[in-house]
Amino acid sequence: MNLLLLEDADFIAADRVVLRDRRLKHMQEVHRVEVGDSLRVGQIGGLLGSAELLRLEPREAELRISLDSPPPAKLPLTLLLALPRPKMLRRVFQTVATMGVPRVILVNSYRVEKSFWQTPFLQPEAIREQLILGLEQARDSVLPQIIIEKRFKPFVEDRLPQLAEGTLGLVGHPGDFPACPRAVEQPVTLAIGPEGGWIPYEVDLLRQSGLQPVQLGERILRVETAVTALLARLF
Repeated sequence: MNLLLLEDADFIAADRVVLRDRRLKHMQEVHRVEVGDSLRVGQIGGLLGSAELLRLEPREAELRISLDSPPPAKLPLTLLLALPRPKMLRRVFQTVATMGVPRVILVNSYRVEKSFWQTPFLQPEAIREQLILGLEQARDSVLPQIIIEKRFKPFVEDRLPQLAEGTLGLVGHPGDFPACPRAVEQPVTLAIGPEGGWIPYEVDLLRQSGLQPVQLGERILRVETAVTALLARLF
């Protein structure tokens, strides 16, 4: 935990918070804090700053905070992602939050198993938990927007063209396609498929909506690896 993220409910005054949950345990067991120590903090959806530990007890801690710095800028990106398998989904949520993705749209695909949509990891509180872990790693305070679109064809045909308008539209897909560009300086709409990639029909629909297929080479990557590799290459 590189940043202590604060919820609105933690505040007992404009510059005071009391913590009693896993953050307290982390302070005690990992940071091994003592009264008077300073910690990096941020308010979820708000500014970053520092906190002085005023009181430390076994079941709660009180801190005086000062928030004066903006969070790091997000990437100019909309990430369209075929729903990964549940265990991988949690890691992907953390990754996108850590890397500064502002908006993720989860979509269906022919290779996405129907059972994946029933996972409890898609519940709002479960999504938020993983995003916060990613923000803590990156020292960011602004949660990415997560949008769920279960119907691939209507979304791609009816809404994606407008979302992708004015951006560099790309489909990460293995095959005989141009290499993914490097260090772009414009907004990007990026679609990443399931393991094994999109089926040809889906690639064609995405292309018709303004997204051009690009590849990273011959190797087939796991979704979480592809997300990291493509974002690092693009930005």
